[in-house]
Amino acid sequence: MQLRHLRYFVALADERHFGRAAAACHISQSTLSAALRLLEEEIGAPLVERDQRFKGLTAEGGALLDWARRILAERRRLDQEVAALREGLSGELELGAVPAALPTIGLLTTAFHRRYPNVRLTVVSRTSNEIQRALDEFSLDAGITYLDNEPLHGVRATTLYEERYILLTPADGPFAARRSVHWAEAADASLCLLTPDMQNRRIIDGIFREVGKTPRVLVETNSVMTLCSHIRTGAWSSVFPHNFLWVFGTPPGMLALPLASPVRTHAIGLVVRREEPLSPLVRALEAVAAGLDMASQLEPMVPPAL
Repeated sequence: MQLRHLRYFVALADERHFGRAAAACHISQSTLSAALRLLEEEIGAPLVERDQRFKGLTAEGGALLDWARRILAERRRLDQEVAALREGLSGELELGAVPAALPTIGLLTTAFHRRYPNVRLTVVSRTSNEIQRALDEFSLDAGITYLDNEPLHGVRATTLYEERYILLTPADGPFAARRSVHWAEAADASLCLLTPDMQNRRIIDGIFREVGKTPRVLVETNSVMTLCSHIRTGAWSSVFPHNFLWVFGTPPGMLALPLASPVRTHAIGLVVRREEPLSPLVRALEAVAAGLDMASQLEPMVPPAL
């Protein structure tokens, strides 16, 4: 059984389309089909349900997929170990981050790059559920996500900072003279928020429920950039994590007001698969995260409340 055949098989399972899987592997579709037939001969059972197109994996295919992901991850770890012995840390590291953490993820990746300049980093935006699934499937090396709200499994975590919440609202609006806002008051503003598939939104909705209010959400988006675009017009309000101010600042004509009654925080941190040994790159990233005082860099962004 050849590793490249396992790579092709995993790509097919991920893409769920023969043409796209072949393109992702930089091979022809006939080469992909031939490799799949060889795997099926070795396993002694069909791996894919198909007629003229991909329909899914058989039970045997699902079992092979789990094993193949683990084998390929082990091979990547071996490659990293050998490369580190020869020339120091190098290779590729892929991180998934929840949208709420994206504005300040550069603090972590830049600190890592300064210490390990030969490592190529890829950062992708993912929901917290997608990060957990990708870690389970060995398709991400690490994630930046919430640590203390919804359950995580099979991971080890390093806290980066405590997320706090502010209301960005027009300076000439009803909160013009305020230094803070109660959650119950914020619920009545014309709100633009992330979509409910984002854990940040589920946290916000939970706090509004806690104070007995249903927020007046008039715009929803799964894009941080779209959210910021609406706020930049000065016509909308939004509940933002405080780390957004580090990269965007307070837009002209807007106020950034701490949310109170209740004051809530949630831990954001690095998660990696709970396994021993960790790959050299993941182990190095975890060490950088543990030594990074991100909280002190973000604290000055929070306006003082009365």
